Amino acid sequence: MFSMYAGQHADKPASKVARTLASLLGMVLLVLVLSWGLRTFLVQAYEIPSGSMEETIMTGDMVFSEKVSYYVGEPERGDIVTFADPEIPSRILIKRVIATEGETVDLVDGQVVVDGVTLNEPYTGGLPSYPLTPDPSANVTYPYTVGEGEIWVMGDNRTNSQDSRYFGAIDVSTVTGKAVLTYWPLDRIGLLS
Repeated sequence: MFSMYAGQHADKPASKVARTLASLLGMVLLVLVLSWGLRTFLVQAYEIPSGSMEETIMTGDMVFSEKVSYYVGEPERGDIVTFADPEIPSRILIKRVIATEGETVDLVDGQVVVDGVTLNEPYTGGLPSYPLTPDPSANVTYPYTVGEGEIWVMGDNRTNSQDSRYFGAIDVSTVTGKAVLTYWPLDRIGLLS
């Protein structure tokens, strides 16, 4: 009789350990699935590797790009968007939308003109917007009319940005989200506009 009770007590700790491990594994799996779901459908974090959006977003800043806005609408002029690089699709770029489908962009005396109206662009810090030598495969001449399903994007740091002036308008389908918030470093936390 004594040995029978000893065997039953030995089975209970082993089954508790198995249940604990299974529970822990289930929680880890749940966290991984939720994390994947958030990144895939709601929000993605990015570290900014270049100065093309300075002073709005600085090199090394960490930003959140949300995806929900473009499930129900299209990018609009002024939005800061993340998108697949037209040359290296696995790389994500971040720029500001300057013009949308059907609008005509021109660069006149360092100013951006859309549909005949010079844009007020305080986010450029007064830097001029001159044409760049375009990629040989891009057909960029001014005035430039943005095609169907496309947007024209430019970095806020106009003298240090490879953007639509170089690669042309981008396809809206390559947009991965709308950058909405700088969350790092702490002294730069804030909404993007």
